[in-house]
Amino acid sequence: MKWKPPHFDRSFELSFGERTFVMGILNTSPDSFSGDGVAEIKRAVRRGLRLVREGADIIDVGGQSTRPGSREVSIDEEIRRTSPVIEKLASSVEVPISIDTYKSEVAQAALSAGASIVNDISGFRFDRKIAKVAAEYKVPVILMHIRKTPATMQKGRIFYRDVIRAIKKYLKDSIEIAKKNGVDGKKIIIDPGIGFGKTVEHNLEILRRLSELKDLKKPILVGTSRKSMIGKILDLPVNQRLEGTAATVAVSIANGADIIRVHDVKQMKRVAVMTDAIVRIKN
Repeated sequence: MKWKPPHFDRSFELSFGERTFVMGILNTSPDSFSGDGVAEIKRAVRRGLRLVREGADIIDVGGQSTRPGSREVSIDEEIRRTSPVIEKLASSVEVPISIDTYKSEVAQAALSAGASIVNDISGFRFDRKIAKVAAEYKVPVILMHIRKTPATMQKGRIFYRDVIRAIKKYLKDSIEIAKKNGVDGKKIIIDPGIGFGKTVEHNLEILRRLSELKDLKKPILVGTSRKSMIGKILDLPVNQRLEGTAATVAVSIANGADIIRVHDVKQMKRVAVMTDAIVRIKN
């Protein structure tokens, strides 16, 4: 996958299948579930630079928490949190920057500021106009599966007759939405949405059966970093989930993940390189 974002003088290339790419998480929301949100612009930029030094291939900037029970922030506030950080990072790093949003206005502001990937947790379901924005800028997109909304996704009985089948159906439909709105099919990445409307058992099943998503013929992103399933299984708080995250990252890669989205870039980069050495066949 190779693209050149409009208005910017550099191109990026991700050759999927050769190695695993590491996406570093840069939260600018003060209420991030992981406790690593950086609301002040200069500090957020410094953190982004550190993620790159530690080996991040992509920086994913988000301005709104999507933890279970979280509430929306205004469009203006989300832009205020993300666009200045993206603008400063875009002129300082040689890796692509992703905007983590489901709002078309936020995506447009971020792309204008220098972002070059749109990462939508709703798979283009919450705001259909975001697909047209991504198509206009000719950028890659990440389409994720979610049940309901962040505020309601973990409420009530969470039931799937077959969780992988449900995810595949949802993502197949999201891919069609993207294509119908002009997004290049070669620039679509999928994400099964670990923790987004799933039980611990569902999340574990997704990791075990991840390779089945290859049927959609798209690169796969997996985000398990520090998530509650790790805390529940190991009975550990969010700041002590490094080893549990490492286990999920290794299994994800072994079962077909092309991108891992993580907080602890330095450590997970090492896990990815080691796992790649085991599972990637070198010709």
